[in-house]
Amino acid sequence: MLEKMEILDVEKVIKEFEAMTKDAENVQRETLKKILEENGSAEYLQNLGLNGRTDPESFKACVPLVTHNDLEPFIQRIADGPSAPILTRKLITNISLSSGTTQGKPKFVPFNDELMETTLRIFRTSYAFRNREFPINNGKALQFIYSSKPSRTKGGLFAGTATTNVFRNSLFKNAMRGMQSQCCSPDEVIFAPDFHQSLYCHLLCGLISREEIQLVSSTFAHSIVHAFRTFEQVWEELCADIRDGVLTSRITFPSVRSAMAKMLKPNPELADLIHRKCSGLSNWYGLIPELFPNVKYIYGIMTGSMEPYLKKLRHYAGDVPLVSADYGSSEGWIGANVNPKVPAESTTYAVLPNIGYFEFIPLKEDAEEQVQDKVGASFISMEPKPVGLTEVKVGEEYEVIVTSVAGLYRYRLGDVVKVMGFHNSTPELKFICRRNLMLTVNIDKNTENDLQLAVEEAAKLISEEKLEVIDFSSHVDLWTDPGHYVIFWEISGEVSDQVLKECCNCLDRSFVDAGYVSSRKVNAIGPLELRVLRSGTFQNILDHYLGLGAAVSQFKTPRCVGPTNQKVLQILCGNVVKSYFSTAF
Repeated sequence: MLEKMEILDVEKVIKEFEAMTKDAENVQRETLKKILEENGSAEYLQNLGLNGRTDPESFKACVPLVTHNDLEPFIQRIADGPSAPILTRKLITNISLSSGTTQGKPKFVPFNDELMETTLRIFRTSYAFRNREFPINNGKALQFIYSSKPSRTKGGLFAGTATTNVFRNSLFKNAMRGMQSQCCSPDEVIFAPDFHQSLYCHLLCGLISREEIQLVSSTFAHSIVHAFRTFEQVWEELCADIRDGVLTSRITFPSVRSAMAKMLKPNPELADLIHRKCSGLSNWYGLIPELFPNVKYIYGIMTGSMEPYLKKLRHYAGDVPLVSADYGSSEGWIGANVNPKVPAESTTYAVLPNIGYFEFIPLKEDAEEQVQDKVGASFISMEPKPVGLTEVKVGEEYEVIVTSVAGLYRYRLGDVVKVMGFHNSTPELKFICRRNLMLTVNIDKNTENDLQLAVEEAAKLISEEKLEVIDFSSHVDLWTDPGHYVIFWEISGEVSDQVLKECCNCLDRSFVDAGYVSSRKVNAIGPLELRVLRSGTFQNILDHYLGLGAAVSQFKTPRCVGPTNQKVLQILCGNVVKSYFSTAF
């Protein structure tokens, strides 16, 4: 009876979501009121002159738009201690570390029980819509989830990645049980100190429970692709472990070995079956359904910087649907995927109006450019005023502003989104790019999305030779005169110089931004450079971030490497095996 009571009532969740999104404007007012009433006595808000007012108009008049740099001194004080109500009335007990792949170092972000509750609200909402389309029974999930190295701040607060803060929270496990999505791996594997050992054991746990696995997931698509690329290298060793019932010596942590010993029993029949399945595959196509015959879908964030991995993920997935996970960041959540049947790269996110207070700065090119003429790179003084959640317009692009339950007020998230439509009265957003991740030499503006499109176009030339771009990054080299774009590729095999020269020209032509094209034609921007990397370079970059305490669950390959990210630039430049300059212009 208790088991039945734990199962999430998906129809009830959907009904509540529909009612709330029909009244999004009022729900937003109430959400802001609740946040301000709860935290009005905190030092930060006390100093802004709200004097107990909780209406949106007073809030916008008194509270400035801020970036992480503005709040960093307050967050640092929270981290350093002693405990005090600085950003929130209730004391912050945990600090989340952002992935650090954008700026080269992780940011500190407050994490509290209220933020955990909004996390579960998002999870339950998207699960309810997902389960209506792809119902799962009481099976298991192969979840490639990992913990970062736990640490303490100077003031004694627990510091870990946002995903670690979620996974180690007791509410997470209960929620997964309610959503019939329990991880097939024991905690010792999830929280193992070494990512490589953790990944190997996740794969082994999945194979042992292969008939029960109903979904395969990770935070990001990159982690799932990485897991099955690893499987290609270690599958025979996994089969040997299953056949003999003895764990490989590569797993060295006693707690992990002990936990795996409870699961691992000699099973030559299963080992032979997996061996037959793998030997019968053509270039690993359809690997996931072959290994896990009852898998219903594959789940993880698949939009934005994850889109380049979808081609490889579809190769492994065969006919199994890919479903993109929800939209959020270390700072908090924004929207849920309530249309799980759409292709992963077309996913939109319906904003939940009760998990935070949201504003949106309209991004109008002409307004920005006028300001740039006068004051260089600062857009803030003449930016359009932010609009509310229900005031956004379909087809327009905006920068997202978040007021969260964890002490961030009118916080510029730095994400650019496009409004694709409305679910009742709440907008459905498509993630476009990070606003500050941009290739620019002078008047050109190419986003991460533009880079991705260029790489996809040029990669078609090597796909004809049955090869692929494993991963890519970029850099603006301003040491040359004129400055030029540098694109880094790691390729799955040897490609002729002739084809790579064509790839280089194709990349250069594929940046269609008017400022770029006109600058290239008059040589105000130099020829694009394609640098081909040694095999394993992006694994080195991943290892670098793991060494800094990042978790694989949260890792995103840095797409535009700026001057502040010296170590990553050093790894990229130190692993170049070939270099080509464009002759396209």
